[in-house]
Amino acid sequence: MSTVPGAAEYGANASALASQYESIAFAEVYRDLMHLFPAQPVTVVDIGAGSGRDAAALARCGHQVVAVEPTGELRREGQRLHGALPIDWMDDHLPKLDVLRRAKRRFDVVLLTAVWMHLEPQEREVAMEAIAELAADNGQVFMSLRHGSIPKGRRMFVVPAEDTVRLAAGHGLLCHHQVEREDMLGRADVRWSFLALRRLAAFQ
Repeated sequence: MSTVPGAAEYGANASALASQYESIAFAEVYRDLMHLFPAQPVTVVDIGAGSGRDAAALARCGHQVVAVEPTGELRREGQRLHGALPIDWMDDHLPKLDVLRRAKRRFDVVLLTAVWMHLEPQEREVAMEAIAELAADNGQVFMSLRHGSIPKGRRMFVVPAEDTVRLAAGHGLLCHHQVEREDMLGRADVRWSFLALRRLAAFQ
């Protein structure tokens, strides 16, 4: 697939980034939302899966997991690190997720960890429509949003939590849990919001 805006720099540093991602446990990243994840096995799609840390943790819990990662180098790192687990890796990307949507699959859990800030406002509108289409009725979407300084040369945008919640509601995704916390890598000028959204079954 063609180079994805915002993802190009990840390929050149895939090994180092994978090590960084894997140094923080999934349960620590989502500590404030862990009680909302289904206890019984369900279908999960991890969009922007990176090294596969989150996909692997969920697969170990018995969930059926699809890991979507557009950067080939990172995808291969994930397959190398977590090749023993039954994770279905896919090459696709936001905002449209054309490959995934053509498969006509819907998921009980849609996960987006540290990816939303790479989309400009117009792309977020398209992406939220795609995400809502992928979420099963009463399914959940878990998102982390980065706030703070933007590193020089990186394609990142400001992503206010309230704007994201409002955009999600317009696509039938109701926010039922929201929390803000410190940066897990210890950066004083960065904070994160975590959102739990639920797809309304009656939404058309």
